[in-house]
Amino acid sequence: MLVAAAADRNKEPILGVLRQYISPTAPEVRALEVASGTGQHAAHFARALPNVRWLPSELDRRCLRSISEYIQKGSLVNMEQPRTLDASQSWKTWGLVPSSLQMVVCINMIHISEPSCTQGLFNGAGQVLQRGGVLLTYGPYSVNGILTPQSNIDFHQSLKNSNPDWGIWDTSQLQELATTCGLTLETMVDMPANNKCLIFRKI
Repeated sequence: MLVAAAADRNKEPILGVLRQYISPTAPEVRALEVASGTGQHAAHFARALPNVRWLPSELDRRCLRSISEYIQKGSLVNMEQPRTLDASQSWKTWGLVPSSLQMVVCINMIHISEPSCTQGLFNGAGQVLQRGGVLLTYGPYSVNGILTPQSNIDFHQSLKNSNPDWGIWDTSQLQELATTCGLTLETMVDMPANNKCLIFRKI
């Protein structure tokens, strides 16, 4: 089981946002997490939201094994075994049928992956979400061309130094991408550590 300190810090604040979009009395909600990482987020959410069936996914083999360990150790019956998913590839490789999910969650992927992954995430969410479904993304973002504070500016530069295709996206860029995929940016929620949750709704 892999452990990421950042996941431990942000899993509860993100859960607080999820609770605003998932009624505890609703029938089973199907939610895909793209780029699940260690599995800490999905496991935490599955324990807290028993009426949600979580579909974790990853590309990294070590992470896939870690996610399975979290499922087994936590006896999480509402969390499926992780699927291998490459967000840069067509949604048709995801193993899901159109309009079959109420939610897609993606935490801390967009700024540390190539643009094709973000484009694939939005294209896929536009296909697999039901009308009215939600795509929730979490991470650092600039807003209308303004990136704050200085720590995020420095972080963005460090990402670019590591890989020129990485970096913090602007919310206007994501809104434009969302529009082409049948989604609209509904809400931005300020989060700890200068991050945000962005809520996109399937039109």
